[in-house]
Amino acid sequence: MKPPSLTIGIEEEYQVIDPETRELASYITEILDSDQVVLREQMKPELHQSVVEVGSKVCQTVAEAREEVVRLRRLVSEKVAESGLRIAAAGTHPFSSWMEQEITPLERYLGIYEDLRDIAKKNLIFGMHVHVGVEDREFLIDAMNVARYFLPHVLALSTSSPFWMGRNTGLKSYRAVSWRAFPRTGIPREFGSWEEFEYMVETLMKAGSIPDGTKIWWDARPHWTYPTLEFRIPDICTRVDEVICIAAIFQAIVAKLWKLRRDNMTFRVYPSELIEENKWRAARYGIDGKLIDFGRQEELPARDLIREMIEWFLDDVLDELGSRKEVEYAFRILEEGSSAERQLAVFEETGDLKAVVDSIIVETAEGVVD
Repeated sequence: MKPPSLTIGIEEEYQVIDPETRELASYITEILDSDQVVLREQMKPELHQSVVEVGSKVCQTVAEAREEVVRLRRLVSEKVAESGLRIAAAGTHPFSSWMEQEITPLERYLGIYEDLRDIAKKNLIFGMHVHVGVEDREFLIDAMNVARYFLPHVLALSTSSPFWMGRNTGLKSYRAVSWRAFPRTGIPREFGSWEEFEYMVETLMKAGSIPDGTKIWWDARPHWTYPTLEFRIPDICTRVDEVICIAAIFQAIVAKLWKLRRDNMTFRVYPSELIEENKWRAARYGIDGKLIDFGRQEELPARDLIREMIEWFLDDVLDELGSRKEVEYAFRILEEGSSAERQLAVFEETGDLKAVVDSIIVETAEGVVD
């Protein structure tokens, strides 16, 4: 069996902000109306007009992925600045209301709205997706089965959505909870083969539930179009360093699972119900909480289990991938907090959610805008 390419692709969903009001601003139709093809290829609409999605090119290394993320953030920042606007990278806007947002007038999104109604309109959340190149479909399924265990660990590192409609929700990732209202989301179950996954998708397609496999929105999924394992669980990360850390961790997880398979070894596969429990803990408490070590059947500090993931499980592939520095940035997150902790600290200091928006805008531009 040929080794996976382990290429990286990153998608990010940015908030478009009016710097005067700090509210979300409808904008994406300006991109759709643009005659600049490069913009339409790299900057895509989402359901709400205040969201801009970008997708990187296929990257061979995490260093290349960093260059792409910086380039795309700069491109979007410069484009929205022409209209006097800014971008912000956080899983939710601290106070803008979903009820006041405009739906993007494209058939795809009008169809989603018609299908899901208020569940779709309420979906004013912002994530990031990381694609890791895996060409062999059977290994892709095996890798997804095992990698599910680590999804809550990564969610905890990425948390950036503590506020919702002007309230401190008490969660570090309100986005993760809000997203569950959509169908076909959450931690996927274990699959025995690609054929088993394909049968499930084709059954839903033939029954008219979905047009194709891209409407399977699990926290990790085999991509229906590209030869990738797509990780969808993270909140969008505010800082570029956090984005690349998360992407490097996902790449390293797949690389380690390939190494184990090559050596006729594997990692235990756990039931989705148990992993969902850890996901809830990660969404609620982030890195400040506890996760369950299923092997020991006990809860331990999330920081300890995340550190163990890196130092014990991933360590022996990091130098080969050239991503040790990027993965070990997680230790800084563990020490200083994720975006959620920083947002909460700004609010505690100022009592002003507009100040929180300002802080997100500044961090989003770090290392991007001169």
